[in-house]
Amino acid sequence: MSDTLIQQGTDLMLFGMGSVLVFLTLLVIATVFMSGALNRWFPEAEPPVERKGRSSSASASSAAQVDKKKLAIIKAAIEQHRARRR
Repeated sequence: MSDTLIQQGTDLMLFGMGSVLVFLTLLVIATVFMSGALNRWFPEAEPPVERKGRSSSASASSAAQVDKKKLAIIKAAIEQHRARRR
């Protein structure tokens, strides 16, 4: 017990900071391994590939899915929002 209070505080601080550093390092390593395992065993589904020339019909079909009443409501809401900002 010949250590001074400052020395004991410094030792405690270094031990605490070291243990936190080790814990966080292990946490990052575990997260990287778990992420790799999940990506290996459960890969994300690849997006469907569109054929050439089909993009224009795809956009037309998506526009046709929104009926005219909803489209008018959306346009009115946008105009109202823009009018408030002026």
